[in-house]
Amino acid sequence: ACSQTPDVHCSAAIEQASNPLLGRDAGSVAGVGELGVPISADLAQVSSAFDVLIDFTRPEATLAHLAQCVTAGKCLVIGTTGFSAEQKEQISAAAEHIPIVFAPNMSVGVNVCLKLLELAASVLGDEVDIEIIEGHHRHKVDAPSGTALKMGEVVAQTLGRDLSQCAVYGREGHT
Repeated sequence: ACSQTPDVHCSAAIEQASNPLLGRDAGSVAGVGELGVPISADLAQVSSAFDVLIDFTRPEATLAHLAQCVTAGKCLVIGTTGFSAEQKEQISAAAEHIPIVFAPNMSVGVNVCLKLLELAASVLGDEVDIEIIEGHHRHKVDAPSGTALKMGEVVAQTLGRDLSQCAVYGREGHT
C-alpha cells in the first residue's frame, strides 16, 4: 500500500530475530521493488525512522511494540488479534498517551458488516438467536478470529449483554 500512496512511505520494517529475511530489503521481500529499507529485528533501533507503526503480528510482540511506541511517542495501528481482556486493557491504557487505531479487521466490507449486525440486532432484539459461524484453515492460531469476536461484541453490546457471559464457542483459544 505504501508503494501506491504518494504521501506514505515505508521507512522501517521489523521481523522476529530468528527470521532469515533480516537484512534484506523490505520492498524486495514484499514484491514492490527496492525501497532501501533493510528488515531489522530491533524496533528501538529504527524507531526514529517512522511516525506510525503498523503492527500485524502476535499479541506478545504487539505488546512489546506498544511499550516501545509509548516510550518513543509513536502512533500505532494494531491489526493483531487474539488478545486477552487484560491485554486489551493495556492497549486502552496506552491510548491515553499515544494515538492508537485498534481493529481486528481493516477491510471496508467487514466494517460495513459490523454496522449491519448492529442494525439487525437492534431490530430483531431477543426474538431470535444470532449465531456467527466462521471457517478457517487448520493452522489459524486464534479461534474464534478477531473479526468473529468483534461481530459477537457488536451484537452483545447492542442487546445490552456481556459477550463473555453469553457466547458459546465451537473452537476457542490459541491452537
